[in-house]
Amino acid sequence: MLGLGEAGSLIAADLAAAGVDVRGFDPGTGADAPGVTRVQDVESAVAGCDVVVSVNAASAAAAVVEAATPALGRDCLYADLNTASPQLKRELAEVVAGSGSPFADVALLGPVPPRGLRTPALASGPGADAFAGLFGALGMPVEVVSEQPGDAAALKLLRSVFMKGLAAAAIESVQGGEAAGHAEWVRQEIAAVIGEPLLERLLEGSRTHAARRTDEMEAARSLLVELGVDPHMTAASAAVLASLAVETGEP
Repeated sequence: MLGLGEAGSLIAADLAAAGVDVRGFDPGTGADAPGVTRVQDVESAVAGCDVVVSVNAASAAAAVVEAATPALGRDCLYADLNTASPQLKRELAEVVAGSGSPFADVALLGPVPPRGLRTPALASGPGADAFAGLFGALGMPVEVVSEQPGDAAALKLLRSVFMKGLAAAAIESVQGGEAAGHAEWVRQEIAAVIGEPLLERLLEGSRTHAARRTDEMEAARSLLVELGVDPHMTAASAAVLASLAVETGEP
């Protein structure tokens, strides 16, 4: 497991609990992952493994795959779970293909807490079927999209146009309610439509992951432009998230 942040540590811990021998590396402190053997570098984590899972920011995905590839065994499955553009996924797949290893573009659908390994996912690329077989048997619902890397990423970004747009609308509406002195009434009205748990997830999740989600929406905007669709809502959502990142001081 390359990347032991919130998502990576939870998935790694669930894999270990299921009886999988898991080695993990994180360039920072990472989060606690019970049952996972922590190592000091990418090469030590990757060497001799059957599957390598990358769960990092999209900005780090290329550096991670470059560091991992020299240590990959020929039949080692490399699964990239980062939220990234289809183009980046295709570039990562080309790097992995040079080692003779199969590549799986995996898109997690929804927050990993509290589902961990049971978070639904899409998979595409040459290693998609292998990923679905292995992780499906361990409890992850995986839908194979195609053999083309980037297809799973594209579908997730299109889904994110709606989900992050909904979050941006909720944020702006609640902020307006606060400014008008009727924040609780506004919250209750929104919760009556979408439910309190989802509202809380949209508001707090956006605040906690504002910078990462801004990058996600920028990738979604680029995808829509490539598809010939004017990204009006996506651009607005990215702007709301970017301002929230500044407000919270998230790097």
